[in-house]
Formats: sequence, C-alpha cells, structure tokens
Amino acid sequence: MGFGLSGGGRVALAGVGGVRFWGGGASGAGGGPGTFRLAGRGCEVSGTPEGYLGAEGPLGAGPSPELVAAGYRLETADARFLHRGLCLADLAHILELREIGLMPPEPARALCREVLDFLATPVGEFPYLPEYGDSYNSRERELERRLGSAAGWLPAGRTRREAGRIALRLALREGLLELHEAAAGLAVVLAARGRELAEVVWNDATYLQPAQPSSFGYYLAGFAEGALRDMERIRACYRRANLSPAGSGGVGGTLIPLNRERLAERLGFDAPTVHIRDGMWSADALADAAAAAAQAVITADRLAEDLEIFASPQFGYVRLAGGSSRASVSLPQKRNPYALAVIRGGAGTLIGRAAGLLVTQRTPSARTDNWLYAYGETVGAVEIATGLLRLAGETVRGMEVDTAALREGAGRHGSLAADLAERLTMDGGLDYRSAYRVVGRALAAVAEANGGGVWPGADDLRRAAGELGIGLRAADAEAARAAVGKPGEVGAEWLAVRDAPGSCAPHRVREHCRSAEERAAQARRWSEAARSRNEAAAERLTAAARSLAEGE
Repeated sequence: MGFGLSGGGRVALAGVGGVRFWGGGASGAGGGPGTFRLAGRGCEVSGTPEGYLGAEGPLGAGPSPELVAAGYRLETADARFLHRGLCLADLAHILELREIGLMPPEPARALCREVLDFLATPVGEFPYLPEYGDSYNSRERELERRLGSAAGWLPAGRTRREAGRIALRLALREGLLELHEAAAGLAVVLAARGRELAEVVWNDATYLQPAQPSSFGYYLAGFAEGALRDMERIRACYRRANLSPAGSGGVGGTLIPLNRERLAERLGFDAPTVHIRDGMWSADALADAAAAAAQAVITADRLAEDLEIFASPQFGYVRLAGGSSRASVSLPQKRNPYALAVIRGGAGTLIGRAAGLLVTQRTPSARTDNWLYAYGETVGAVEIATGLLRLAGETVRGMEVDTAALREGAGRHGSLAADLAERLTMDGGLDYRSAYRVVGRALAAVAEANGGGVWPGADDLRRAAGELGIGLRAADAEAARAAVGKPGEVGAEWLAVRDAPGSCAPHRVREHCRSAEERAAQARRWSEAARSRNEAAAERLTAAARSLAEGE
C-alpha cells in the first residue's frame, strides 16, 4: 500500500486501510484540532476535510477520528470489490440522465471521461480516503476536484446507497459465479474418483463403527451429489443478486423520469427489483449468499472430517499428496494433513459469518445496521468458500487410496451381520426382527467364547435360535451362511447384487458418476453463459460511455 499527497495538500491513500489517529476530533489533544496522521509517514491534515459532505450544512464539522477509524475506514475498505461496479453504476446513470435530456451534453461528456478514467485506474491507486466517509464519497470528492460543479449532476435522482447497492450486486454475482465454478470442479473431481474406485470394497461405517461393506467410489460419489445441490443453492442466490436497484431514487422513487428497465439492461441485470424500498434495504439475499457459501464448504468439510481420520496410520486408507500436507517443525516423521485443517477451520468461520449476517438483519427497516458490515462479510464469505472448494478438489484429486487396506477390512468386525439376517429372512422364512436377534445372539456367543474376531457358523446360528425359542432349520442356516460368505473374502461381486438405482453396485456407481459429471457440465454452461452476458453488458455500457465522452 502506498501513500501520497493529492491536490490541495490532501493526503491520498493508495489502498484501503492503515489510517491511525491521534487527538479527539474537533478539539482533541496531541496534534491539534481534528488532526489525523497516516501511520508511519508523518503527514498531517487539520480541520474538516476539504469538501466534506454536510460540513457546510447540518453537521457543521468533519468526522471525529474515532468515527473514521471504526466506521468510515470499514466502508472504504469495501472499495476493493466495489470499485469497478461503482464505475459501471455511474456510467449507466450518466447515460440515462443524458437519454432523458436532464443532463446537458458537456457535463455528461466530462463525467463520462472522468469515470472511464476511474475505471481504468487500479483500485489501489485511486484516492479512496476514509475521512470522506465511504467509497462513493471519495469518488464524488475526486470528481468535484477534477470537474467542479459539473460533478454535481451525477447525484441527480440517485442516492449514495443506490450506487453502492448496484456495485455490491455486480461484485456479488461475479463472486457467486466463481463459487459455482469451484463447486462444479469439486463435483467433477469426486465423480471421477468415484468412477475410478467403483469396485474397491471397504467397510463403510456409521458413527465411525463398522456398518456394512460398500464401494469406496460410492462413498466419494455421495459427496459429488452434495456439491451439485450446493450449486443449485448458489444459482438461486445469483438470481436474487441479479436484480437492479438502479433508478430507485430516495425512498420510493424519484421525480426524475428514470427508466429502470433500461438501466437494468445496461448493467446486465435480469430485471429491476420489484419493490424499491425492499430492494434497497432488505439484506436477506446477502445472508442467503453467505449461507450458501457456508453450506458448500460444509459439504467439503464433512469429507475432510472423514479423510483426516482415514489418513491416520491407525486407519491407513488414504495418503494426502505432499502438496496438501505440512511438515512438523520438530517431529521429522510427521505428515500433517494441513489442507484438511484449512477446510475444517474455514467451514466454522463461514458458519459464524452466516450467523452474524442473520443476526444483523434483526433491525428496524431502512437502517444501516444490517448493511454496514454486510458488504465485506458477504463478499468475503463467498471468496473464502471459493478458495476452500478449490482446495478440497485438489486434495481429493491428489490423494492416494490404499485399495488393499480397504479390501482387507471389508466384512470384518461383524459388518456382514445385516446381510446374514436378511438371508435368514429371505431363505429361512424368519421375520426380520427374529433373524436380527438370532444373528446378534450368535455374534455375542462366539465373541465371548473366542475373544472376538470369529464369524459364527451355521451351528452357532441354530444354537442361538434355539436359545431364543426361534425355529431355524439346519439347511436354512447353512444356506444363509454360505450365501453371505466370510469376512476378508468380500469382493466386487458382493457389491453387484445391490443393484437398485443409487446403490453401491459398481455399474450403479459409474452410472451415478456419469450423471454427476453431465449435470456439472450443464451447470457450468449456465455459469459461462451468465458470465458472457455480464461481460457483454459491461462492454456495451463502456462503449456507449466512450462514445458520449468523445462527443459522438
């Protein structure tokens, strides 16, 4: 970040932070009345900032250093992602004011030239100054410095918050498209690994307790399905964000005959907001976006929680790539699954952000409470989630899977018990609850007699049935026992009989993975089309502004 002096002895902040204050406002000690100093550079400005809006009217003074430090600086920091959208909002408004004949030609040309220059200026080089209030005020001050009274045409029929809301929606919709792409990427990686590992048998678990053998590819592909649902939520958030507040005026419209449909089209929005006051002040769409971002990362987090366990030597199912791991500074043998920690910690952080945005909505309507922090929190949540989903995809893509270790454990720890009970029901005519009790009694008996790890035979089943007073023929016990097989001998043929749609039969897994990839590809086409429409709208808008600036 750089600092420098701008015109008239003002301090220009090339960046969006780093301001430190001394003194106590209009009469504070330690530097003179209203003095503030940029940290580390020794520059001072005294009194009310030149052109500070409202100082000549009801305010009568500039902002206190405390207000700038705690409030204005927070808002100015949002210029990082609002800069481009504010420029586009200004250009659309200038063109509209000229279109309806309100703004004279020369101010319109001059404003277009300067705003196009703003657009070409990197945000870090633009004089966004916290002492002027927020990004909009800094821009207005800079236009006044360059153009004088001609700059006064720009606020006609438009509030500061309208420009900011437009810029936020433009930034948010682009961020949501990036998040959508990251979710699609994760779904595709999971589907690809699922297809690759469709025939790899392992002991699936519930509560981390051995449950039943299944396909490890089937397990991974389930998270792909979750990522696809996350994409649906993200698209819904995009549709809510892609509505235009332009032409809203003060509270319920403006006397100036702005064409809201035309403004929306120029900015690439689907349509104007339906209700001006609601569209201007309701922040639920922001909370929705943060919640969708959090939910998308929770999908990755649920997998990361498992993989951290599976990557431990006690399990040894997977091994993360070196690029997804981190070394210990003191224990040479360690291979810490650092990428998983980043994902897990990020999920918790995003849950907190979403909850915070929901809490700030608990305010009377048409207040700033639920917007002041929401800009940065929402866009930041979407950015964090995008990075975490990309990390999750790369982690899954690069991890090694020990298929031998997975197969070796399949069917062990009693995980064939449900199959055995189902066979007794199918082949022996027992109701399932009776079959369940027989198998459970037999497992307990052989474990007590042998210290565990022994699979009951047909005689053990008949003995357990007799103790429970349940009739079980020897032939039926033998048939059920033979059909299920033994632990450690479970292979892909065991999976094949589970042939219902959506089940773990290898061909069903591959079928689901193909479907997931096709749906992800279709969703990607949607986001590519949306991005193309947005870019085309911005190009048309800037071309029209250049034409006006050049007097055509």
